[in-house]
Amino acid sequence: MELIENLDQISSPFKNAVITIGNFDGVHKGHQSLFQQVIEKAKQLNGTSVAMTFDPHPLKALGISGPPLITRRDQKLELIKKCGIDILLCIPFNMEFAAITAHDFIETLLVNKIGMKAIIIGADYSFGKDRLGNIDLLKAEGKKLGFQTIVSAWTNDTDSNLERISSTRIREIVMDGKVDQAMKYLGRHYQIRGKVIKGRKRGGSQLGFPTANIKLHDELCPKLGVYAVTVETSKGNFKGVANIGFSPTFGDQMFTIEVHILDFNHDIYDTRIRVNMIKRLRDEKKFSNIHELSEQIKTDIEISKDILEKNGHS
Repeated sequence: MELIENLDQISSPFKNAVITIGNFDGVHKGHQSLFQQVIEKAKQLNGTSVAMTFDPHPLKALGISGPPLITRRDQKLELIKKCGIDILLCIPFNMEFAAITAHDFIETLLVNKIGMKAIIIGADYSFGKDRLGNIDLLKAEGKKLGFQTIVSAWTNDTDSNLERISSTRIREIVMDGKVDQAMKYLGRHYQIRGKVIKGRKRGGSQLGFPTANIKLHDELCPKLGVYAVTVETSKGNFKGVANIGFSPTFGDQMFTIEVHILDFNHDIYDTRIRVNMIKRLRDEKKFSNIHELSEQIKTDIEISKDILEKNGHS
């Protein structure tokens, strides 16, 4: 996959470009289906599969508080690459870009600059200044400018076949702590990423369970509580238990994400780790003393091991 982060990098239109456009937050199964449709259509036209996304999220660029991100930029780009798209345009979204009219967006950018011969989008897609562009405009312009507009059907939950898979629904599920259910929408475990920072140095010295502390930025945070996790580090992949919350037993009301990595004895401060959220074990709880908390952590570890083994994480 070729990543283009500035439209000036495009020196000539791509051959028979088939494009899809969106924020693609989460790169969930609906997005994955859309990318596969683009790839198949490009093969039919002997052309180029293209996806266009934006950074930062358009709402944030417009000064509006946007939703927490399911996937931050680096993960989103990685996941789109895995789908097999030829060209990914990750366009800086700013006030100048937001001011482009729908007509200019279609003719000047998509057709003349990118070489669009087909566009595949969802039924609710809108674009251009004041979001005045829509499916009807695309179809009308397509007749004049020589491109096809294909409206992709929604991808539904395979269990109920009723519920549309959407980024909004995934956020609701994760924020409710149902991270094990998120997998059927994402096609993978929900993952949080971050740099390991200095914590309060209580895990190893006071509890007997050293933890890696990570800090979230704009991304979606699961419901407070304790989770069975797997952890991807620079030293390899491991099982673990994560606590998300305020450590009420200690009473300092400092929000933390602390990950106890099982069978691990490496210095990973200032390195980035990836934490796959497998299943929520319990609510965060205030214990009478550190000994009670330590005993509960031992129980959490055993439960986590059992869950991870049953999920194929040997």
